[in-house]
Amino acid sequence: MAKEKVLDATGHRKYGWLDKFSYAAGDFGCNMSFALKGYLTLFWTQFMGIDQMVMAGLLLLVQVWDAINDPLIGAMVDADKHKYKRNKFLAYINVGGIGLTVAGALCFLPFPQMNGIVKMILFVAGYIIWDAFYTVANVPYGSMLSLITDDPAQRGELSSFRSAGSMVAGVLTGILVPMLVYDASNNLMGDRMFWFALILGGIGLCFFQFMIRTTEIRVDTEVRAGEDIPKFNVLVALKNFFRNRAAVGATLAAVATFIGMYGAQTATQVLFQSYFKNAQISGLVGMMSYLGMFLFMPFIKPLVNKVGKKEGCAVGCVVTCAAYILMFVLPITPDGAGLMWFVVCQIIAAVGNGFGTCVGYAMMADAMDYEEWKFGERNEGTTYAMHSFFRKLAQGVGPSLGLVLATWVGYDAALKANQPAAVALNMRYLTPAMYLFAAVLSLVSYGIIYNLDRKTLNQMKADLEERHAKG
Repeated sequence: MAKEKVLDATGHRKYGWLDKFSYAAGDFGCNMSFALKGYLTLFWTQFMGIDQMVMAGLLLLVQVWDAINDPLIGAMVDADKHKYKRNKFLAYINVGGIGLTVAGALCFLPFPQMNGIVKMILFVAGYIIWDAFYTVANVPYGSMLSLITDDPAQRGELSSFRSAGSMVAGVLTGILVPMLVYDASNNLMGDRMFWFALILGGIGLCFFQFMIRTTEIRVDTEVRAGEDIPKFNVLVALKNFFRNRAAVGATLAAVATFIGMYGAQTATQVLFQSYFKNAQISGLVGMMSYLGMFLFMPFIKPLVNKVGKKEGCAVGCVVTCAAYILMFVLPITPDGAGLMWFVVCQIIAAVGNGFGTCVGYAMMADAMDYEEWKFGERNEGTTYAMHSFFRKLAQGVGPSLGLVLATWVGYDAALKANQPAAVALNMRYLTPAMYLFAAVLSLVSYGIIYNLDRKTLNQMKADLEERHAKG
């Protein structure tokens, strides 16, 4: 006999573990496709042979398009009033997830013998196709958190589980991929990347399908028959985003994170190739960044209720700043002892970032409610798409800036893992410099700009509940 479904007071499936695992599965699927993005710079410079300054320009070019693409997709989703069988967000995620199965592999077409212009065209075309499908899946997925539940603590849990889905995908790919794609001389075996991307895309599709089939939408924002359908004006929606202080603060913090993470990426990869001379363990050390989230995740709901999202994030940023200052001054030498100090600093930074990683997406869901509370409108797709727009810009500015700075201090991609000792030492200092810049900017974002402290958030929730009850 089938087990009877437990319903809540509104007739929906009662919120529980299935919602958390389902939402986590969505980000696992996204990150299966996203996992190899960090290898694009090395693949196209060290393996494919594109000039590194040309590559810096191409990275910025595709990410600018990437950023523009997000609000266009978000506006399209918000303007779509078609009546779907379950939910329009789920329908878009389904299309994007199917496309991502193969799109990621197009970014790693292994033809190093091709003409230089052809290589650049292959990179740009492959990336644009991948990005289009990723945006179709990811923008509705991020927007959907605000529709699964309107409870702030439950949103914190969903945000935490989303980060957990990302963490599990990141741990699996982060540990295994470096062991499989670097040879004994610490050089990238680029001919393997296409097949890895194809396999990861297939795994990601399976997790997308699980999420689509198990997601329960509880917050009704659909326009019903007989109601006036509001005219969609993208310029007004964008204006509301920029005057939405909560959305701007949460977005700037994400921008800072991505500039630091992707800006330091080239320096860190070269650091392990040429300074520590052990590229195959770079992924394992990189997994330390998930430690903080792993520690905070079981306690995120009571911590959100007791401390508040804004308050916890600001304190965490102070800890992170201290970690990267230590990375500058401690004796991080190119031996086992130096590597140990590097790992210690990464662990401290991970603890500082852990709380913010768990609640970051929930803060954007709260910002969507803030738009309704402050301006009387809901534009989930556009609000999240603008958030994603600036994140994507940061994902372009970060690696481009990091590659330019690495080149400025002597890095030569043609030498692959055989960089001069002086250049390898420069990577040892460039890495914490990029991370520290990001940590300071995040502190400003959470501590000063983001304005939904615990008291304000509770008042907003109560006001919206009263407003909704009155229809």
